[in-house]
This record gives sequence, C-alpha cells and structure tokens, in this order.
Amino acid sequence: MQKKKKEVALPEGAGSGGTTGLVKHKAKDSVFTDLFRDKKYLLQLYQALHPEDKTATEDSLTDITINNVLVNGQYNDLGFMVNGKLMILVEAQSTWTMNIIVRALLYYAQSLQEHLDREGADLYGSRKVNLPESELYVIYTGERVNRPQEISLMEEFFKGRSSAVDVKVNMLYGTVNPQQTDGEDIIGQYVIFTKVFNEQIRLHGRILEAVSETIRICKDQNVLKAYLASREKEVTTMMMDLYDQDRILEIHIASEKKIAAEEEKKKAEKAAEKEKKTVIERLLRDGTFSVDKIASIVGVSLQRVREIEAGMLQEA
Repeated sequence: MQKKKKEVALPEGAGSGGTTGLVKHKAKDSVFTDLFRDKKYLLQLYQALHPEDKTATEDSLTDITINNVLVNGQYNDLGFMVNGKLMILVEAQSTWTMNIIVRALLYYAQSLQEHLDREGADLYGSRKVNLPESELYVIYTGERVNRPQEISLMEEFFKGRSSAVDVKVNMLYGTVNPQQTDGEDIIGQYVIFTKVFNEQIRLHGRILEAVSETIRICKDQNVLKAYLASREKEVTTMMMDLYDQDRILEIHIASEKKIAAEEEKKKAEKAAEKEKKTVIERLLRDGTFSVDKIASIVGVSLQRVREIEAGMLQEA
C-alpha cells in the first residue's frame, strides 16, 4: 500500500488564502538568482572562480542580470561586471544538453548589447569601442560520468570546422577553488543544495515538507547555512508553486490544445458531411437505388436523403 503523503500547511506569507502549494519546477533557479543577488555571496562566487584576484570587493561588483521581456521576469541566469570583466553564469540544472551553449551565447549577446548601451558606445563611429573581457560558465547540477571542463559552439555544432562565431563555456560541477580549506566553496554548496533538494522531492513529492527538509539538512551540514538561516521564509515561499507563471502557462497550453482539437474535429465532420452529400447526389442522379437504399448505403437518415433530393429539384 502506498504511504499517504503528509499534508503540511504553508507558512504565513507563502501564499494567499492559506492554500497549500506545490514546489515550483524551477525552484532551484529562483534560489540561484536570489542567492547571488546578494553581493556577499556574489563576491564569494567570483573568488571561487578567481582566487588569485585579491583586489575584488563587493563595491567592485555590478549585477547586470538582464530582464526577460517575454515573461516579464528574470532569466534563470546571472551576469555581473567585476574590474572591467563581464562574467556570465548559466545554470543547466540536471538535464545535460549542448543547447546550453546557445543559451549562454544569446544571454551574452544581450548582456554585451546592454553594456555598450550603458557606455554610450557608437558602433557606427570610426573609433573602436571597448569590449570587456568576458567569461562564460555553466553550473551543472546533475549526475554525469563524462564531465568536460569546457564545451565549444564550434566543436559541438560545427564539428570543429571554422565558423564565424565560436563560444567557449567553462563547465562547473561543484567546488572549483582548490585553496578552499573550510569546506565547499559557494558553488559547491549550491550544487549540494540542489542534490539534497532533488532527494527530498524524491522522498516526499513536491510539497512543503520537501522544502523544509532541504533547508534543515543543508543548515545542519553547513551548506548555504547563513543564507538559508537569514532568508528561510523567503526561500520557502520562492520554492512553492502558487499558480505561478509555469502553472498558468500549462493551463493556457492545455486550453489551446483542447480548442484546436475541437476545431479540427468540426473541420473533419464538415468534410465528411460534404463527401456524403456528394455521394448521395451522385446516387440520386444515377437512379439505380431508392432513397431508402441510399440512406442505408451512405449511413445517413432517410430524412437527410430527402432533404438533399429536394434541394436538387429546386436547383433544377
């Protein structure tokens, strides 16, 4: 017998009307962007990638995460400037796909365009514009035996042939700073958080208990402890699905599919009726069969055959 899942009420402020929610399918993305929106953790991220840079401070970091105009929200990706360098981070979640290179490219292109706009760069002038040094990263949180350190647009999509555009993306799977001596760096901690979350979802399903257990376990293991302790209520709320855009989009798509199916059914019925009418008219002109027999052959009512016959007489 399947064990009945424990129902847990949402914390105050986690939704309207006390409705019990479900975990967002993109919950980890929300935590990803929220975590690194705090410059304290953003600096830790940069220091994990560049431990040799001792000059970077919170004041030298500029968050340039771009807005997704299509859904009136943010991408689940991160962009920031530090000491004139443009850093782009994309989260690949647990599904491995080389399309992540294209996603990084498009995000980079938009980030670069906005950077040039902020600088007032004249792309049509004779003076060469200043481009920031750029680094692209993907944080992969899934399980995979083959873990390349770098993936390339030219190698993966053009089989190494020369192309007008190439993008090289550095892959991150956990702790990247070998100088880290007091546990996982911030990247490693985030990856552990996602793995704990996935395990709790497997055990409990997409309910509040999975979120609560994820936060408890991670705090006990000193994983994002300070962040989770200071923003536990906000993190819980972020990770619950209360008819958010994903749910609304799913409902809209299902509705559109139903409407499309109904329209296709009506078209098919009209086409079938037209075909039957053509057959009946042909049989009536032939005169071989009675109206009763024609109704039986075509599979329509006797009244329908007589209606078509009357129409033919009027036209004549």
